Amino acid sequence: MAAFWLSNAARRHRSPSSSILLSYSIYNILVQPSSPPSTTLSKSSPNDAFFNSNHQFQSPYRSWASSSHFYSANIQKIARFRPPFAELAAALNSYAGVSTSASSSSGGDASGRGQRDACKAVKVLSWIDLYLPQKIRPYAHLARLDKPIGTWLLAWPCMWSINMAASPGSLPDFKMMALFGCGALLLRGAGCTVNDLLDRDIDTKVERTKLRPVASGLLSPFEGVSFLGLQLLLGLGILLQLNNYSRVLGASSLLLVFSYPLMKRFTFWPQAFLGLTFNWGALLGWSAIRGSLDPTVVLPLYFSGVCWTLVYDTIYAHQDKDDDLKVGVKSTALRFGGSTKQWISGFGLLSIGNLALSGYNADIGWPYYAFLGAGSGHLAWQIWTVDLSCRVDCNKKFVSNKWFGALIYAGILFGRVTS
Repeated sequence: MAAFWLSNAARRHRSPSSSILLSYSIYNILVQPSSPPSTTLSKSSPNDAFFNSNHQFQSPYRSWASSSHFYSANIQKIARFRPPFAELAAALNSYAGVSTSASSSSGGDASGRGQRDACKAVKVLSWIDLYLPQKIRPYAHLARLDKPIGTWLLAWPCMWSINMAASPGSLPDFKMMALFGCGALLLRGAGCTVNDLLDRDIDTKVERTKLRPVASGLLSPFEGVSFLGLQLLLGLGILLQLNNYSRVLGASSLLLVFSYPLMKRFTFWPQAFLGLTFNWGALLGWSAIRGSLDPTVVLPLYFSGVCWTLVYDTIYAHQDKDDDLKVGVKSTALRFGGSTKQWISGFGLLSIGNLALSGYNADIGWPYYAFLGAGSGHLAWQIWTVDLSCRVDCNKKFVSNKWFGALIYAGILFGRVTS
């Protein structure tokens, strides 16, 4: 009997298993309120910590007063006891770090601080960190493979143009669309690599970009340049499958790809140069199908894409406007300031107007204009509802532009089939 009681007492006072630690840590994140918890623990509270000073298990039914304290004291236990959970533990520890930094101030500005903290983006693990080999991860992050929105924004003008170039009553060339889709993935990755190589000194001073592979030192500039060479070589393989006219036209876009990252140092309009770069596919897609350009169709289509880029990338630039001021780089977000919504409303109208003109000159059927109306509503929703002081909302509206591109694509597709 004595042995029985001693064994029960030992079970009550031994440290909890790693599975319990992991379960409670995940549960705490799910049920935690939106505002980050305070890191100050009250010594008089019976629920001040899950572990006492000896890190012994007290009670599985007690509330958890401070997730930050729990993570900082015990998250490494999870990684040590269960190595496969090491990366999840790192993510939870990162969450605790965000919560701790968000609660450094006190006093009467608590409500304002809570609103600002709610608009801070939390870095989370992507599929790259979970599934790719460790040596490959920095290169995948450098190409932004875990953030496909850039590829979508680069690919949609290509798809618009390929569909417009199709014969009336016919479906588009799906093989050509597949080639351009792969090209958009490679060229977007190459552009990101060029940007990170040229901006590595600036990226270290900007909160959102300081952990990028080159800026953080995960990759050396030589490794970045080598990876860029591989991306361009693969892109060349796709370009060589097009006609001669398109090969020359596609190669000429490299001047824009390499010069765009430098524009923020010299002008408040780098978003306009990005528009010229990202929408080059509106010219290239048509020439790949027809072997030449029809200015009455492709120039309004190209200009509409440039104006669209000025809308979504100005919204995107508002995420970094405070850091940009400190570093000394320029953007349309800083140029427009408090008049941003008026400016991007004008660019939105220009984009829709030129899309209508391009469709009219291409003799697109009536479904195109129905989808164009839906796209106009989506663009208006972005502009009217975006909170330019909130990084999370700016990013949300920016990412939603893939649906604008999809609406225009659907309109061209159905309009061409019915024309």
